[in-house]
Amino acid sequence: MVKYSRQPAEPTKSAKTRADDVRVHFKNTYETARVVKGMKIKKAIRYMEDVLEHKQCVPFRRHTGHGGRATQAKIHGVTLGRWPEKSVKYVHALLKNALSNAEAKGLDSEKCHVSHVAVNRAVQGRRRTFRAHGRIGPYLSSNCHIEFIITEKAENVKKAADDQSKLRLTKKQAARTRLAIGK
Repeated sequence: MVKYSRQPAEPTKSAKTRADDVRVHFKNTYETARVVKGMKIKKAIRYMEDVLEHKQCVPFRRHTGHGGRATQAKIHGVTLGRWPEKSVKYVHALLKNALSNAEAKGLDSEKCHVSHVAVNRAVQGRRRTFRAHGRIGPYLSSNCHIEFIITEKAENVKKAADDQSKLRLTKKQAARTRLAIGK
């Protein structure tokens, strides 16, 4: 059994999916996965498809060094955005897997939303490149682990009618009312 960084509050109302040692850039995948957190699962899948078609972009909030600006990022309140295709393909595949896991568990896919996202660095892939004057330099790939937990949202329960007779009293107020009754 694989270990997740967090367990869902209600395991019967949630589905999980995970990929280890995925050979995609960690920083791009971090931003890609982070943007779908909190979205409904079907909306998140549609969003990933739109990014592949360059209709929407992935906003870069944390890893912003040397990134280009994109007008599409204004929707998210930032200026930096990209279309990291390889990361989007892996995240899209994992979201579809999570959706099918939820349907296999009997969850309602219309009520499911992405409740947990974790992208962690994996062991770097080590290759080497040959440099001038007979030297050799490292040629590393920044792999990552990705995990999603989707949860079925419970329907809102109406608040019970609040009676005026059940006001909360402080100890002092309660003592005064007891004294007034005793006279």
